Amino acid sequence: MYKKHTFCVLLVLLSSPWLAMAESEPALPSPMEQVLQDLPKACGKVWEDVDETALGRLSALYQRHHFERLWTSYEQVDELLIQLDTLVDDGLDPARYQPDAIRRVMQTATPHPKDLECSDIFVSHAYLSALGHLAQGRLPQERIEPVWRSPDSSSQKQAEARLLVIASEGLSQLEHAFNKARPALEQYQNLRKAYARLRSEPLPEHPQIPAGKTLRPGMSDPRVPSLRERLSADGYLQDEIIVPDAAENQYTPSLETALKAFQRRHSLQDDGVLGSGTLAALNATPHDRLEQLRVNLERFRWLAADIEPRSLLVDIAGGKVIFFRNNSSQWEARGQVGRDTRQTPSIKSSVTRLTLNPTWTVPPTILREDKLPRIRENLDYLAEHKLQVLDYQGAVLDPAAVDWDNPGRILLRQAAGPDNPLGRVVIRFANPYSIYLHDTPSQGLFARSQRAFSSGCVRVESVMQLINLLLTEAERERVARLLEAGKTYEFRPAEPTPILLAYWTAEADNTGEPRYRPDVYHRDPSLLAALQAADRGPKLPALPLSKPQ
Repeated sequence: MYKKHTFCVLLVLLSSPWLAMAESEPALPSPMEQVLQDLPKACGKVWEDVDETALGRLSALYQRHHFERLWTSYEQVDELLIQLDTLVDDGLDPARYQPDAIRRVMQTATPHPKDLECSDIFVSHAYLSALGHLAQGRLPQERIEPVWRSPDSSSQKQAEARLLVIASEGLSQLEHAFNKARPALEQYQNLRKAYARLRSEPLPEHPQIPAGKTLRPGMSDPRVPSLRERLSADGYLQDEIIVPDAAENQYTPSLETALKAFQRRHSLQDDGVLGSGTLAALNATPHDRLEQLRVNLERFRWLAADIEPRSLLVDIAGGKVIFFRNNSSQWEARGQVGRDTRQTPSIKSSVTRLTLNPTWTVPPTILREDKLPRIRENLDYLAEHKLQVLDYQGAVLDPAAVDWDNPGRILLRQAAGPDNPLGRVVIRFANPYSIYLHDTPSQGLFARSQRAFSSGCVRVESVMQLINLLLTEAERERVARLLEAGKTYEFRPAEPTPILLAYWTAEADNTGEPRYRPDVYHRDPSLLAALQAADRGPKLPALPLSKPQ
């Protein structure tokens, strides 16, 4: 009877409306959660200018830790300050993250209770901002050098989720968190090493070489002593070389050898000729070069999230095509990219199709700016270059019947074959610019140091080696048979390959020795100006902070 009676009482209690009301009543938010719900009201109007992304990161971080305070010891805050100081070698300004204000956390003797939450949130904001700038860039890429990304690309969402995990798990191991946030790319690590070394050295003053006529080996010119001094300053000429007064202005073979070495390091044609491009590179100051490294550290922070463990990377400024596997370069070849007036755009997409033995339909820009002027001069140009005229329905037109001053909606198409500008294969990926990678009969141009020749698409040297990397063994055999047959064929690999077309103008080897490229698209100045403006801009919100308990 006793057990039965107890059971009935329990049933009554469990079915009680009072209990149901208690269960449905939401729990009161914690003090930290209350502060986060309205930061400007709780911690000052300085928080009104903080962007929604940063506020969202703060809420997500505290939610993962049940809205408890995150900065609870002197040692933890000290370690954060140490890690913020290391950002200088990443080309970031530690002062932007308010280290002096964070130090005041340890000096406030009797904080107001609400200051505990505000102080903690402020330090977390500095922490998250630093990690975010390391992992994703100091500036929003889409506002300065935008990348078109295919709709199926999820790299940006993944990067944000990864940042939150790093920040959350790294609170007890802050050095690990900062190192984890830094791009693991070999290019970034090497460039950071180069920047740190140059930043720590006194910046010498190099002599400026005056402008003048093109200087060639064997010539005599009053600028030769300045050239000799400039090359000696960077170690391209040995100090013990003595030049007689009579030969002081003579451009000697040893000077030519030194200039060629300088040109190779700066991705210039190593012809030993002092022209405008080489002169500009020689006259770039050490401070200019340091800023160039800083600009490109930012670019590598941007593109790190878009390079996948297995991917194809087009280095636009360097004129190179690189195949990555397991996050490291497995194959590299020279490429020809768009000239300055027809730039190769930055794109993140996936290779999904190969066109074998392609025909070439002349793109609208090339038709308008290149082909039509030549056809108007000489109608035989079409036959000489094996170009067929079609309407937009694919019907072949008689060239003599077309009004070439006002041709309307026509297409020019060249049949597959050895003279086709696309060569034997085209590598295709979704993008709105009609950009693709392809073979080319213009093999001689690959020998040039600067290879910005095309109308935007990317010509690839040794393209069949790349095709083999993109395919399985069975697919390689099938592609070889289809190519031999000579007919145009659209081939879809079983596994798409992520591809990224990106732009940077400096890199370094694994010893931290920098190598510079010409800024063929003239993008460095605007990015540097944006970084400098960010350095001059407002810091993170500064608050009266309290001491960790």
